Amino acid sequence: MQRKRYTPGRTGSTARTAVVLTLGLGLGIGLTGCSSGTPADDIAVDAKAGPAAAVAPPGRYRTLFEPCGAVPQATLKDLLPGAAALADAERDKAYRGVASVTYDTDRRVGCTWKADTPDISHRLALDIERVVSYDTAVSDDDRAQEVYVRKQLAAGIPLPPTAPPTTAPPATTPPTTTPSAPASPGSPTASGATQGATRAAAGTAGAATKPGDAAGAPSGKPPAGATAPSSGATPSGPSPTGLEPRVLQGLGNVAYLDDTLSTVGANGHQRAVSVVFRTSNVIVTVSYREQTTGSAEAPDSTELQEKARNLARLLAERLEE
Repeated sequence: MQRKRYTPGRTGSTARTAVVLTLGLGLGIGLTGCSSGTPADDIAVDAKAGPAAAVAPPGRYRTLFEPCGAVPQATLKDLLPGAAALADAERDKAYRGVASVTYDTDRRVGCTWKADTPDISHRLALDIERVVSYDTAVSDDDRAQEVYVRKQLAAGIPLPPTAPPTTAPPATTPPTTTPSAPASPGSPTASGATQGATRAAAGTAGAATKPGDAAGAPSGKPPAGATAPSSGATPSGPSPTGLEPRVLQGLGNVAYLDDTLSTVGANGHQRAVSVVFRTSNVIVTVSYREQTTGSAEAPDSTELQEKARNLARLLAERLEE
């Protein structure tokens, strides 16, 4: 019986194990090679989709501050002078204010203060709104500007004029004409033209030196049928005082002030001053009202406007913190 040649390390079970490992390793390498890279032809590209549309940026503000605590007590004492005469409990209540009822304090908040005396009453109100645009093509700031413009137009304050675009006039080419030969001095055309020019010049000179005309010696009387001008020009309307409803500068991005005076009862007067300004996507409205009764004089516009504007500047600084 012929014996098989012995080869070290190649027993039956060992050889079979080596074959299995070799086949498994080869299969793993093959699978890795197939899944490691994706051909460029297999990537689906939608050529009709085009570039992605740009999304408008969000507004600067995501929350709002608490309004009743935003006004210092020293400011409230100045705006509500009648509160000093109240009892301690009533005075503290007047300075705390009453918060407005809103469904989302991150979108809109407000607060109201008031103090009454027998002859005069004051009322202060804040309304703070954060505008959010749900259109990805319109930013929060642009949507807030639309809301602000509607408020200003509703108050009867016109928008500031915008300068029209300056465009250069189109260049024009002068027409070209072919010069004709000059007529001889003895020709009928030349002599007729000379005589016509002489008569026209004489007529113009005579018209310019007529007695009583503007170019001649003054006659000292107005022409017949004319009305002598008055010594002073008649004004077309009341002269501006600087206190009328107007656009304000240096307050937020845009701002305006409204001032109205009305009659209450038989002898009462009420003046309401509103300052509205926008900072980014937040619109703030400060409403300050004073009402007098009996023989008290009408509220002073200068004082109320100054107090309302000072509070509006204070709130604008609070938004910048």
